[in-house]
Amino acid sequence: MSDPLPLVYVVRHGETAWSLTGQHTGLTDIPLTEKGEHDARQMRARLKALSVAKVFTSPLQRAARTCELAGFGDVAEIDRDLVEWDYGEYEGRRTVDIRKEVPGWSILRDGCPGGETLAQIGARADRVIARVRAIDANVLLFSSGHFLRVLAARWLGLSPECGRLVVLGTTSLSELGYEHTKDEPVIRLWNAGCR
Repeated sequence: MSDPLPLVYVVRHGETAWSLTGQHTGLTDIPLTEKGEHDARQMRARLKALSVAKVFTSPLQRAARTCELAGFGDVAEIDRDLVEWDYGEYEGRRTVDIRKEVPGWSILRDGCPGGETLAQIGARADRVIARVRAIDANVLLFSSGHFLRVLAARWLGLSPECGRLVVLGTTSLSELGYEHTKDEPVIRLWNAGCR
């Protein structure tokens, strides 16, 4: 019997004040809310049975704190490629307000003035994918919503814009893997809540 194919477990950080209000939170380093901290502690029970060779987290406190409260802070390595999208001029703004100025705007189609391009965030996702595939064992990642949506699209070999096809709630668990061989990447689980 052959060894099982490795998995990449993906956790989006817990709730923050801005995720609660729908404000785009790229590089602004804000803490988790009390609920975000509670949910991250709840995630610990779900993750404790996982067997992982490596754990990586965004350096931003919302992801790093989620990682810590979920029980992996002492083994996690910081990976700057896991930071959220740099939203540029749209940092701290809500989609509904941006669309009053730019009707029909979509971050995963139109990007953000003064921020990262779709190609840049896709390239970061590709670097993360190359690193985790080189490990050839189960890996656990802690990051933010839009970045992880792009990561999922790139995992499947799709363009970064295809991240628009999946949503991701706070303190959610997802699982990237393969079907039969490493040439067949799939999403095995997506956006599972911590409860």
